[in-house]
Amino acid sequence: MNHLVPMPVVMPLLGAALTLMLAGRPRAQRWVSLTVLTATVVVSALLLVVSTVDGPLVVEVGGWVAPLGIVLVADQLAALMLVVSASVTLCVLVYSIGQGMADGDEETPLSVYHPTYLVLTAGVCNAFLSGDLFNLYVGFEILLVASYVLLTLGSTETRIRAGTTYVVVSLLSSMIFLVAIGLVYSATGTLNLAQLVERLDALPDDLRLVLQGMLLLAFGIKAAVFPLSAWLPDSYPTAPAPVTAVFAGLLTKVGVYATIRTETLLFPGGRTADLLLWVAGLTMLVGILGAVAQSDIKRLLSFTLISHIGYMLFGVGLTTSLGLAAAIFYVVHHITIQTTLFLAAGLVERRGGSTALDRLGGLARLSPLLAVLFFVPALNLAGIPPFSGFLGKLGLVQAGVDDGGPLAWGLVAAGLVTSLLTLYAIARVWNLAFWRAPHADMPTATGRDDADQPYEDPAAGQSGVMLPKLMIGSTAALVVFGLALTVVAGPLFDISTDAADDLLQRTPYVEAVYPEGTP
Repeated sequence: MNHLVPMPVVMPLLGAALTLMLAGRPRAQRWVSLTVLTATVVVSALLLVVSTVDGPLVVEVGGWVAPLGIVLVADQLAALMLVVSASVTLCVLVYSIGQGMADGDEETPLSVYHPTYLVLTAGVCNAFLSGDLFNLYVGFEILLVASYVLLTLGSTETRIRAGTTYVVVSLLSSMIFLVAIGLVYSATGTLNLAQLVERLDALPDDLRLVLQGMLLLAFGIKAAVFPLSAWLPDSYPTAPAPVTAVFAGLLTKVGVYATIRTETLLFPGGRTADLLLWVAGLTMLVGILGAVAQSDIKRLLSFTLISHIGYMLFGVGLTTSLGLAAAIFYVVHHITIQTTLFLAAGLVERRGGSTALDRLGGLARLSPLLAVLFFVPALNLAGIPPFSGFLGKLGLVQAGVDDGGPLAWGLVAAGLVTSLLTLYAIARVWNLAFWRAPHADMPTATGRDDADQPYEDPAAGQSGVMLPKLMIGSTAALVVFGLALTVVAGPLFDISTDAADDLLQRTPYVEAVYPEGTP
């Protein structure tokens, strides 16, 4: 089954080339993209099953022996991230196709959109599978270059301005990452992760701390942790709804994944554990306070995205098996739920004409299905029992209590406060956008949620478009996927625990890459 390991990277790249050749033929582009991403989901699921049963799968690309060649490694953590990310990108693609068909492709020019979207998917998958630091950097750059294009689709002034901020911040993080890679290679003579395990352990503690700090700084910017997160709320909400959704769900999690991988594999022992816990607590609280202060749904969700990154860092900073397992579980949960909420916000904007809370109202009556599609993942994000958000937070709280240290207890308190404030922010959105009477400027025509035809509002004399079937269906699919995480929470947490144990032991990863010992 090792031959399947590169497929989540190779298939989207080939699909991107094919869709580029099919420019001007949107129907063919759609079918190619859907086929490629469906195949990626299937292959990722197979990799998860095999890595769970047989251990990590390794491929030396081009037959070049490590550490000279590129190594791709599909262990449980990487395979789990592949399954979730591929499933999410497939649903978002369906949503974007529905939006493009309804809008006449004005918001997402298909000749550019599909190749770029598939390149973004390849970059994300490459980052998850990468077995060396430089290839991880390449994965970041692939997804970032694609994200530059997606973020500025439509070429409006607002999107160009937001894209400029995003480009500057991303280039800064990439430069820091590249400098860190140079320092690591200078100190150890290798960038292969399995080989670095032994060579970094032999370095002086102060030098190891400098290298660790440089990598954490680079990944912290990409993950949007406080105080490196100010760029995110101004960048993400300006993009089209499907682009914002996939950015929110995946891009910051690639930074979190890189943090988990390097902190456990390369720098065990927890020398920066207290720093990570402080950063986690501040990220939680500052992010959620920013969310409470917002009057726009997209910006509010952007701040909750920042806030809930803190939960993941909380688990990493505890440096225990339970804490790390809960963090992995929470990453899976948050990718799904945050993407769903941004898709629902796109539906709100389409149905209500805006995402500003002072211009919305009555959506629960005007569009009950839309209300359900927002309400269910919103409760999940807030951590209401028995949803997966509650289970993930419960695991983190238990890990913090088991640690017993004053800083861990402080993080438990911060997590509970953040959860309550998340519930308050979500309840405020529900009350203003869904529960109160419709705003005077809103389209108020009633009708089928899944109708594709335009309607005329006899009361306000305004035109609008009802919610297209594909947009509704893909959002509903992600809502069901989020509920499924609750149903399979036991097996999923078992996989997360096994992945956490392997990460902390380090030997399964190293022995998979070098069965006869590191050179």
